[in-house]
Amino acid sequence: MIVDPSDLKSAKLDLTPFMEKVQPIINDVKERGDEALIDFTKRFDDVDLSYIRVPEDVVDEAYDQVDDELIDALEVARENIERFHYVTSVERDMRIDFDDVILGKKYVPLESAGIYVPGGRASYPSTALMGIIPASLAGVERIAVCTPPDRDGKVKPLTLVACDIAGADEIYCVGGAQAIAALAYGTESVAKVDKIAGPGNAYVTAAKLVVQKDVPIDMPAGPSEVLIIADETANPRFVAFDALAQLEHDPLAMAIVLTTSRKLGEEVESIARREGAWLDLKNLRIAIVESVERAVEISNSIAPEHLVIMCEGGEMLLNKVRHAGSVFIGEYSPVAAGDYASGTNHILPTSGFARNFGGVSVETFLKHITYQIISPEGLKRIGEAVIKLAESEGMLFHKKSVEERLK
Repeated sequence: MIVDPSDLKSAKLDLTPFMEKVQPIINDVKERGDEALIDFTKRFDDVDLSYIRVPEDVVDEAYDQVDDELIDALEVARENIERFHYVTSVERDMRIDFDDVILGKKYVPLESAGIYVPGGRASYPSTALMGIIPASLAGVERIAVCTPPDRDGKVKPLTLVACDIAGADEIYCVGGAQAIAALAYGTESVAKVDKIAGPGNAYVTAAKLVVQKDVPIDMPAGPSEVLIIADETANPRFVAFDALAQLEHDPLAMAIVLTTSRKLGEEVESIARREGAWLDLKNLRIAIVESVERAVEISNSIAPEHLVIMCEGGEMLLNKVRHAGSVFIGEYSPVAAGDYASGTNHILPTSGFARNFGGVSVETFLKHITYQIISPEGLKRIGEAVIKLAESEGMLFHKKSVEERLK
């Protein structure tokens, strides 16, 4: 598992083959609606759905099936997530007065949003909080959640409670690429949405990439990744467990350790093999680098979903980080804290897309509208420039629309 740093170029997951596989699924959902959702659930999950939209009384009953301490934990996480996302949300309705010309920007929430909450290998109530809370804070009128069924054809009670606590308006018991298609194009039971957000496996992420030509998405957020930068001062057990924590998500998950210490690298490998013997460790890669600065350069080229920095002066390296979904600095900042309850968001770009995208936030569910209020004196001040530019582009009536006002 100790590799040369040059071998890390292949660390990004290629989603193209998955996009080809999900295209027929999306087409079928567009054509057959609910019937296709039921058929694909039976085919892929070997489950007969009890319902597509979860009835409200089932959501109410879920509280009686979930341990009170778990509900308390969800409330703690909700409070921290709300606090962070509220404080860091964009300033609304800016207006700037330039004497005769007033310019402004008005933020408007999307009318509807679809949140995908993964299931399958595990239940992810934390993702319900991470997707629904920012949408709710943004003021989205209708928040619809899609999440896969359990073996009984129902949504797990803990996920239902998390969705309800976070503020979901609709919950649908359907997962996979077919769920993304339903949110994008609508079926008899699922009304289409204005934007789709949330993480998922390679097929879900590929489906989001396919439908984004018709419905915008938050970002590609597929199988989990972590890149850990560690020097000789790092605790090898902390490093190993942070790596294993990502690998337990998905067989395609990736964990990379860049260290200046071969001794630490070997210890991390030994601990990972011993403690994570039941996991597939093929995607654990450890590379020895000459300096932590070089490690940051490599990290920026990979653009990982999660970046962990465990070395002396780690906080000083933050300014050198250009491409990462979320950064965890210091030995007591595990990725798991951000996954659940510190307050930042765990819906993050993967497969190198942290080069172009940030994680889910309130801004994900807002659009802005600019406006202007121009007085007669203000138009006089800029009118000649407008006329000249309109003439240069051959836009006769653009020019005349200003000239008429200036007469």
